[in-house]
Amino acid sequence: MKTIAAVLRTMGAARPYADSRPLSLETVTLDPPGRDEVLVAIKAAGLCHSDLSVINGDRPRPLPMALGHEAAGVVEALGPGVTDLEVGDHVVMVFMPSCGHCDPCAGGRPALCEPGAAANGKGELLAGGRRLHDGDGDLNHHLGCSAFAGDAVVSRRSLVKVDRDLPFEHAALFGCAVLTGVGAVVNTARVKAGQSVVVVGLGGVGLSSVLGALAAGAGPVIAVDLSEDKLALARSLGPVQTVNAADPDAVDQVRALTGGGAEFTFEMAGSVAALEAAWRMTRRGGTTVTAGLPPPEAALAVNIVQLVAEERTLKGSYIGTCVPSRDIPRYVALFRQGRLPVDRLLSGTIGLDGINAAFDGLADGRAVRTVVTF
Repeated sequence: MKTIAAVLRTMGAARPYADSRPLSLETVTLDPPGRDEVLVAIKAAGLCHSDLSVINGDRPRPLPMALGHEAAGVVEALGPGVTDLEVGDHVVMVFMPSCGHCDPCAGGRPALCEPGAAANGKGELLAGGRRLHDGDGDLNHHLGCSAFAGDAVVSRRSLVKVDRDLPFEHAALFGCAVLTGVGAVVNTARVKAGQSVVVVGLGGVGLSSVLGALAAGAGPVIAVDLSEDKLALARSLGPVQTVNAADPDAVDQVRALTGGGAEFTFEMAGSVAALEAAWRMTRRGGTTVTAGLPPPEAALAVNIVQLVAEERTLKGSYIGTCVPSRDIPRYVALFRQGRLPVDRLLSGTIGLDGINAAFDGLADGRAVRTVVTF
């Protein structure tokens, strides 16, 4: 079949993207779903820094590539072997397919699936190969999804079924921003009620961490960012104190508000400087968690004596240490109860033809989550 997809052919385009247009809207050929695969009509897809980092070259991927990984849609067709979904079901895409058989999957850590990571790195689906083509050959899949498109073929292992009355523009956010941000708090760090939390970096993932901390009953909850607009949004979500990261004494402010540093600090900016600040904002015996993804060559210097003598912990969190089939329904339930107001993260909706200009808003820090709707 034919569909329209946003295709990246060259990384590192000049800003503004509204003028350089790194993503071209192209009519491409999409194969029917193979064994254990599903054809999905995309209804909403969020713009995330993981997409931006491919566009600007911070995280190189094989090109040409059809981008997009945070999405929701409707099942159009089922490949052989798919028996637990039906045509018409609503689904959320997850950007790390899990095979269910490798050591991490068998150990209950599907976010670390080894075949899934290998497939994502090669621009393939979990079963191998590519289902997108143009007149010159194959197009690579972005994180097994390629969701900036009218339709996508994905592994069944990349999908979680959701209720049909959940708005698509909200459902899409659960596949990346919410899964990563909330999961970092409740799965990776296992924050308990009354424990102090600092979140550095208030994009979609960081603000989801703020929501997760509030839902967990943490306190105080402190949000740190360079944008006064995002700090204001954080304050509007609940009892949140804020510190502008541009203040020379930002670390001291946080340490004062937490009585010497937070028990848990989360770095969600994808910046070494932000991670260094988060580390300094963490108290003795505390835990610093990072889900930010700076360029691969980025490195952090840690004082080993401080790490040992203060019994500090530095942890990575990928997709919120999630089990998608368990966590997405839980987070949706919290959303319905009003305890996880994910809809507040939505900056606006656009058509696919506005995607390049919308990435300028993300790169400038003006948008939290802009969602393409179809």
